[in-house]
Amino acid sequence: MDSIIDTVFEDARWLAFGLEGIAETAAAAVFTQLGLSPTGFLISLLACDDQRIAALNTEFRGKPVPTNVLSWPSEERAAEEAGGMPDLPEPGDAEDPEELGDIAIAYETCMREATDQGKDPREHVTHLMVHGILHLLGYDHIDDADAALMENLETRILAGLGIPDPY
Repeated sequence: MDSIIDTVFEDARWLAFGLEGIAETAAAAVFTQLGLSPTGFLISLLACDDQRIAALNTEFRGKPVPTNVLSWPSEERAAEEAGGMPDLPEPGDAEDPEELGDIAIAYETCMREATDQGKDPREHVTHLMVHGILHLLGYDHIDDADAALMENLETRILAGLGIPDPY
């Protein structure tokens, strides 16, 4: 299978953690659940630390604190009505894949959350990757109906990977 994820490692701890493989597995699971072929799509992933993600969170969300994951869809795909299905993109091809957008993930925050919540770090990061990819595809959790749709989908995708319900 061609790579869905193009990863830039700013924090080498992610390389040792195996983030790229986790991200590829998460993306393949998302695409399978949604009935999309992963061939023809591309996601850019920034594997960074808390300092970098705090700067991004400040710049893009006005929140000067680190967070676990941020997503920037390449285009608006959200449903017009709350709780509706997003407008899923058409794939490109292997030479010219459809770029879905960018995700940044912060090492320290993810590891701290996993410890604080008593979760396996790899399972927690897999959940965050699924969450970020769904954002790129137009899913959101701004209102209750959208949150219910997104969380239910995340739970089903993770169950398919043998990961318990994170909620």
